[in-house]
Amino acid sequence: MTSTVEFHDRMLSLGLARVAEQAALASASLVGRGDEKAADQAAVNAMREQLNLLDINGVVVIGEGERDEAPMLYIGEEVGTGKGPGVDIALDPLEGTTLTAKDMPNALTVIAMGPRGSMLHAPDVYMEKLAIGPGYPQGLVTLDMPVATRISALATEKGCAPKDITVCILERPRHEDMIAEVRSTGASIRLITDGDVAGVMHCAESATTGIDMYMGTGGAPEGVLAAAALKCMGGQIEGRLLFRNDDEKGRAEKAGITDLNRVYSRDEMVTEDVIFAATGVTSGTLLPGIRREPGWLTTTTLLMRSKTGSVRRMEYRTPVE
Repeated sequence: MTSTVEFHDRMLSLGLARVAEQAALASASLVGRGDEKAADQAAVNAMREQLNLLDINGVVVIGEGERDEAPMLYIGEEVGTGKGPGVDIALDPLEGTTLTAKDMPNALTVIAMGPRGSMLHAPDVYMEKLAIGPGYPQGLVTLDMPVATRISALATEKGCAPKDITVCILERPRHEDMIAEVRSTGASIRLITDGDVAGVMHCAESATTGIDMYMGTGGAPEGVLAAAALKCMGGQIEGRLLFRNDDEKGRAEKAGITDLNRVYSRDEMVTEDVIFAATGVTSGTLLPGIRREPGWLTTTTLLMRSKTGSVRRMEYRTPVE
């Protein structure tokens, strides 16, 4: 079967939730154990096993890396039974391996699925990102604006002062100047150590999370995953690929990217309706982490469809020995 088979997002959504759940459950015994690689590998193995049970003709377009760097769930790997629709898959089996190893907040298993050709094949390079939640005029803030102008524009639209704006930024030395400029406006900053997909998603539920804007530089694959989440939850994101050397530019060209300076909007990174699932591994503001009780493990999964705008939070309780 080929991609001419219709993409039934509703029928596939529960299967996708199970993929995220099983990846989270596989890493449960490694939360707080200090072994990032083992936690990541356990999630990768479980996610791949579950994907191969789905009736899809899937291709991983955002994955663990190039084939020579990742033995499983590498970019270009075919997954599924091959009997269903052709789909693009973007995934991070464990977004926040360090967070998991240290039992810190907001580690998630994350996966998105859309029709074949619906997602940007972002190379494994850096991406400059800027995101806000739903309900704002398109283009209210852009990557071409100075940092202070972004804060001012959002505050004006919200009818508040810049001091009432909170920006989420990945804590890295490369962001020191940005952090200083944000603070010069009076706005506050929530620094995160890892997990910028979750950081972007926080913008979509600002009343719950307290985050109004996300900005900074992180992985381009995570930018596409974040765009898929916002396509379901609502909100805006812009991304611009950044290249440190000719090798990284070559990766972009290999992925079919010709304009290396292009700014991508949410709907240019994810061009068609998608489904998105994320399961909490460690507790955070978006999702509770895995709960352990004698004989049981319980997960909570966020399952979303952009076609309908539906957002479900599903609890799954399973017995363990």
